[in-house]
Amino acid sequence: MGLAVVFDMDGVILDTEVMCLRCWTEVAGEYGISQIQHLFEQCIGTTHAKTKEIVSHAMGGERVYEEFERKTSALFREIERLEGIPLKKGVREVLEFLKAQNAKIALASSTQYSAVSRELEQAGVIHYFQEIVTGDMVTHSKPDPEIFRKACEKLGVEPKEAYAIEDSFNGVRSASDAGLRTIMVPDIIKPDDEMRTRTEIILNDLIEVKEYFQCLN
Repeated sequence: MGLAVVFDMDGVILDTEVMCLRCWTEVAGEYGISQIQHLFEQCIGTTHAKTKEIVSHAMGGERVYEEFERKTSALFREIERLEGIPLKKGVREVLEFLKAQNAKIALASSTQYSAVSRELEQAGVIHYFQEIVTGDMVTHSKPDPEIFRKACEKLGVEPKEAYAIEDSFNGVRSASDAGLRTIMVPDIIKPDDEMRTRTEIILNDLIEVKEYFQCLN
């Protein structure tokens, strides 16, 4: 059986989480919110609907959240327009390696398909992914295992035959509960004992992931 790998996008393929936190921090000042990073970290790896639930509760209602979301989204798009979204270290190297191995490659992102396809297209890496499953294609968001199970189903592999590459706690929980061999590449949130228990290995970047896969041969 050849390699089958399912990647998360935000914080794994694209360096979007730092950009998002930058936007949230700037806009949060208008609302007098000082602990925005803690709130942001609760939303990493979840769908738009779950983020709305978490932030609405913290900010005192959906109306305030919707205003906050409009402002942060507009700022994100402006940064994206002016600066672009950088790839994480080692993205092209690991994807080229997997392509050369005829690996099956999928993406499982909680972000909506319209944003995922646009951002991957702009980054020039969308062609590496044979299957893409996004938050608007599933009923339950991460940490529920549905999205990884669906990605494996679309690839035609059993979850136990596939690797997952994740950076967030919710993503690791989703992938490990789905039965994938989970590799964590931490981004904003550093791993704890639960993450060490749930993962096959924790690596610093995708260059190390590529080297790890090379050692499997």
